[in-house]
Amino acid sequence: MDRLMQDPHSAMVRSRLAPTPSGYLHLGNAWNFGLTWLLTRRAGGRLRLRIDDLDAPRVRPEYLEDIFRTLEWLGLDWDEGPGGPEDHRRHFSQQNRHARYRELLQALGPRLFACRCSRREIQAASRDGQYPGTCRELGLPLGGPGTALRVRTEAVTITWDDGWLGPQAVALEASMRDPVLWRKDDIPAYQIATLADDLDHGINLVVRGADLLDSTAIQRWLAREIGAGRFLEAQFFHHPLLKGPDGAKLSKSAGSYSLQAWRAEGRTAAEVWQQLARALGWAGPVGSLQDLLAAPIALPPAGDHAHWPGGA
Repeated sequence: MDRLMQDPHSAMVRSRLAPTPSGYLHLGNAWNFGLTWLLTRRAGGRLRLRIDDLDAPRVRPEYLEDIFRTLEWLGLDWDEGPGGPEDHRRHFSQQNRHARYRELLQALGPRLFACRCSRREIQAASRDGQYPGTCRELGLPLGGPGTALRVRTEAVTITWDDGWLGPQAVALEASMRDPVLWRKDDIPAYQIATLADDLDHGINLVVRGADLLDSTAIQRWLAREIGAGRFLEAQFFHHPLLKGPDGAKLSKSAGSYSLQAWRAEGRTAAEVWQQLARALGWAGPVGSLQDLLAAPIALPPAGDHAHWPGGA
């Protein structure tokens, strides 16, 4: 296990569940939440519920309510964060934290530049799918109409020792060159908001899917640029993705894997945790997360890691 788990003198482990209310939660979400809960509880740490509702046009009340219903159905508890939809809207919504996100953004100073390019224009001008730097040196006014704010990256390799995948090395400009940090529609982008939230909440254990390795790299680089060294001490676990029969990762549009649909069919959360136990190499009976916590399962599993049905 990692240094946070082993060192009794290190700070308490603090992690978070971070669902997005833009669709009904699916089986892949449940497995990520279960892994996060298990790692945090095994370490005697504290778990926060952080609902990522930045993208207001995509947030719907029924999706927010589904988060709380699903977490209750799964038997997942948390130590900090909202107790229900109204508590979230009043006291915890990311939409109330724009001033904080702007503060962190401004700490990047001259690395910021305005960009008026559309996605279609970027795709037409880019050979590798990355932003081609069209507006880098145009000197467009920051915050001008019809512009996004990007950050100038550099040709560096970001490295860290991943708790699940082992040593990682991500070439920053090949993976996420000059990412948008503030959108044209005046919404903070995921990279700046999640970094600010993790810093403010003292998060030092982040459990993510392996598809977010590039996001981890850019967030670690941003933390370095603003002098947030404590974020660089956080432990990251990037687990394999749960995939469907077609080999694609599960999404909120995959209705057959929607946990709301499972509940409607009368299926139980025990089925979710039994499947997770099998993926982690444990064949014993599992009826709840507490059973999984007590099972002799290595996290991450030894050897080739977990066998996730459908691939990865």
